[in-house]
Amino acid sequence: MTSTSTETQRARPHAGPAWMVLSLACACQFMVILDSAIVNVALPSIDRDLGFKTTGLAWVVNGYLLTFAGFMLLGGRAADLFGHRRMLTAGLLLFSASSLVGGLATAAQVLVAARITQGMGAAMLAPATLAVINTSFTEDHARARAFGAWSAAGGVGGMAGAVAGGALTTGLSWRWVFLINVPIGAVLIVVAMMSLTGRRTGRRESLDLIGAVTGTAGLAALIYGVMQSADHDWTSTLVVGSATAGLLLLVVFTMVEARFATQPLMPLRLFRIRGVAAGNGMLLLFGGIAIAMWYFTSLFLQNVLGYGALRAGLGQTPAAVTFMVIARWAAGLLPRTGARPLVLAGCGALLAGFGWLSQTHAHSGYLTSMLGPTLLIAVGIGLTFPTLMAATTAEVPEGDAGIIGGLAVTASQAGGSIGLAVLATAASARTQMKAGGSSPAAALAAGYDRVFLMAAGLGLAIAVVSLLLPRRSH
Repeated sequence: MTSTSTETQRARPHAGPAWMVLSLACACQFMVILDSAIVNVALPSIDRDLGFKTTGLAWVVNGYLLTFAGFMLLGGRAADLFGHRRMLTAGLLLFSASSLVGGLATAAQVLVAARITQGMGAAMLAPATLAVINTSFTEDHARARAFGAWSAAGGVGGMAGAVAGGALTTGLSWRWVFLINVPIGAVLIVVAMMSLTGRRTGRRESLDLIGAVTGTAGLAALIYGVMQSADHDWTSTLVVGSATAGLLLLVVFTMVEARFATQPLMPLRLFRIRGVAAGNGMLLLFGGIAIAMWYFTSLFLQNVLGYGALRAGLGQTPAAVTFMVIARWAAGLLPRTGARPLVLAGCGALLAGFGWLSQTHAHSGYLTSMLGPTLLIAVGIGLTFPTLMAATTAEVPEGDAGIIGGLAVTASQAGGSIGLAVLATAASARTQMKAGGSSPAAALAAGYDRVFLMAAGLGLAIAVVSLLLPRRSH
């Protein structure tokens, strides 16, 4: 009897109740995504206090995003090799410590270094939370609901960033944008130690160092090159050189993983699983949709309708609530319908919402022209995002849960970085074209309308790729 009980405990990836494990994963995801957006509103105050150079301020945002996306695959494989609890708690420690350093920074260089380190902590956290869900919730209905909650937590974290950043910066100081993570991180570390076991779910393997270096450097260089397109022409040496170097390193990484690595960082055999290949392709496209919705609608509210940052964040709150509700509802449907019908329905809502939103203009009102389409887009995102995450990580061996989680988050983050650069360039070109014969607000509105039409095209592309998914879940 004792032996059986012990064996059962060893088979469990969590020591605490399932609700505590899910709450931990959702809280970590909320915090990671929150920090992608919360700093934006505080940037002017940070600049006044620390005196950044002209281009340096952008690295308060880009430094975090670059290391977050670049180190994700490494963080995911490390979670498989060294244990989910170990990597999750280490990620929380690094994230919280760098937040403390950032909040106390008295020099611009210190804050940028803290943000870069914070991104590394996030890259350890995000895939570990996905791996914890994937290995803790093995029954279809429970796993689908867990992914719905996890997705909703990330979406609300992104939306809450503008509101929380504005409130903290206005009411206290920009430093609390970072310092708020310290007590939250401490609580989550305690919960992680209580709710997760310390056992390793992966095989006892050594880390693929060559793969880790080429993969991480390749992703970082590619994303860095794309980010630089915001301040430099697409044909500039910096953009082309960085992106080309990144692509070449990723080619080397693929060759190493396919031919030379005995214990690869990214086992290419996993792409033979239909959901992994199709799901990550759709998540790459979905990153552009998320940027179009949350980032560019916020700019429309501020730059065209004249809202302040805090009011713009509040204006997006109905869509965030709708997304959260629909994501949980879609998660309950997924085991019965399979992924494909939900993705197709979500893409239909995305097409309709972005098509409607592309008709807005400088004299549009929030209630008459913005609220309806953003709610419709939120329905589409709520149907597609948790479904894609669940489809991408389903049928994956337990020992590979971390790397697949890292790959899924990398795909969506890389898609967001590339999407931001491409959509921003398209918006700028359209705005400049209209600037001569229109008011500044009308020219900006025309640029954003082009972005919304392009996002509708991304929704259509996701619908096409979704046909590769199975009709029904197993």
